[in-house]
Amino acid sequence: MQYRQWAARAVLAVAGVAGAQYATAAQVVVGQVAPLTGLEAAQGRAYSLGMQLYFNQVNRAGGVNGHTFSLVRRDDNGRPDETVSATRALLADDKPMVLAGFFGSPNIAEVLASGLLQKERIALVGYRTTELRPQDVHLYNVRATLRDELHKLTEHLATIGITRLGLFYEDGPGAQAMLQAATEAAAKARATIETRASYPAGTARAQQAVAQFLKNPPQAILMVASGAAAAAFIEQYRAEGGAAQLFAHSGADIEQLSKRLSEEQMQGVAIAQVTPNPYRISTRVGKEFNDIVAKTPALEVPVSYSMIEGFIAAKVIVEAVRRQGPRPTREGMQRTLDAMESYDAGGYLVAFRPDQHNGSRFVELSIVSGAGRIRQ
Repeated sequence: MQYRQWAARAVLAVAGVAGAQYATAAQVVVGQVAPLTGLEAAQGRAYSLGMQLYFNQVNRAGGVNGHTFSLVRRDDNGRPDETVSATRALLADDKPMVLAGFFGSPNIAEVLASGLLQKERIALVGYRTTELRPQDVHLYNVRATLRDELHKLTEHLATIGITRLGLFYEDGPGAQAMLQAATEAAAKARATIETRASYPAGTARAQQAVAQFLKNPPQAILMVASGAAAAAFIEQYRAEGGAAQLFAHSGADIEQLSKRLSEEQMQGVAIAQVTPNPYRISTRVGKEFNDIVAKTPALEVPVSYSMIEGFIAAKVIVEAVRRQGPRPTREGMQRTLDAMESYDAGGYLVAFRPDQHNGSRFVELSIVSGAGRIRQ
């Protein structure tokens, strides 16, 4: 009798522990506001799908500490005012624990100016801009900075003897800081930026800039532009007989360029990349990504650099939740990210500190060959 009573109590105790564990398990909502339609829709949707692929994999394996992940998306059509209103609605309706995958310099600037992140005490992990922006306690960048990309591009140009440069860029609030960084990077490589030409923020109007470069032709042109604007510039510049070599930062999106432009127009274009190549297995994260893609039928959008970047952002978010244990919170996300001094996402290192929210220094160049093939 005593044994049966003891066994019954033991069963109840184990059930109570298990029940307590499952009681604390939750669905972690990740909120994304991004261009799912409009000029940059291909990148926004690819980034989103990259996150979803990893969250699906984690959920199928039972989650992390019992927690599963749900991605909630809102479309801002690339418009800063809609980014703010969509973020406000998402925060009110879906109560995300963390935000991720936002796009656009003016869009993020408007979100910060609105005070929403501060008021809600919520982190934004993973975003894309075409400017250098001051660090903010709520923003966590999982990629190299634009400054790192500019240094990589100008260093490469220095090795092949190109010293007279042009700069095509988005005329937004952060343009001045980017211009200074580009000038410093060029000077370090013993080069000079002789011609600067901008396009209106949030557009792809490149004709005026094309005219400036045709009038004062440099040896090479650096493009700090969105994919749509870079494609428009290359198309018009080549059509007008422009012969300078073209080098773009990662936001230009090589997939978007390849889709819009001919092989002849793309020949010799070089693009800085801030993630491992999603098309070949050169890192563990690349293999993991490709293995999941291979098991996923009917992808919403084609594989791309934006997609693997979203995949990496999701890995960072899941790791931050894992490190918090049974009760993850918004505030805990920021504390945990600030302490994430060395996270190996699979041959791609991410590191944050309270005073350093730029998580990576990885930059390599993709160059389109005469045969239209991409080589690193």
